[in-house]
Amino acid sequence: MVNAPRKLTDIPKEILEVLYSQENVYYCIKKSPFAEIKPKFIVITDRRVIFLDLKVLGRYDLHDIPYSKLEHVVFEEGLVKSEFDLKDEDGHHTQISWLDKKECEDAIITIRDALNAIAVEPVSIQKKKQLVGGRWVLHKPKEVVSRSMPMAMVTDVQRSSTPQAEDPMDKLKRLKNLHDEGILSDEEYQEKKQRLMDMI
Repeated sequence: MVNAPRKLTDIPKEILEVLYSQENVYYCIKKSPFAEIKPKFIVITDRRVIFLDLKVLGRYDLHDIPYSKLEHVVFEEGLVKSEFDLKDEDGHHTQISWLDKKECEDAIITIRDALNAIAVEPVSIQKKKQLVGGRWVLHKPKEVVSRSMPMAMVTDVQRSSTPQAEDPMDKLKRLKNLHDEGILSDEEYQEKKQRLMDMI
């Protein structure tokens, strides 16, 4: 289930200014620990995860990880704090600590659902219960079409409030289009086509 976003008035203008036309915001986390003067934000959309670190005197750092570049997401729940870690395909990590456990869980589930909207095969979360806390890992497989999907095609992905299993025939049509446009090689196309044929 895609989580209802915070009200757009809760999303800082620095993020609203960089949203693409028709980009949908699914979830927003605001982190305001007592030790920091300005908050940090994680915003999850249908295209990417955006990070904003507000600083004093109007300064800020903002960067994003498009789903085509996302490699994995790890949520570590500890005795005292929770940590959220995202890694992109270039090996860069974005880590935010002292987050609310429920918000971290909602965030990783929202990212999973957003990826599944553009995936040929389902993306899942691995959960491990530890003596103190736990660990959730979402690893994006190579089968996620968004790795080479043009932004225009990502824009056309429609999300519903309840995830539904996509018809294999629809996936076959989408695969054929990607192959015809040269995004998938003959070998990739035949391999993915056979997997979908086995599901019919």
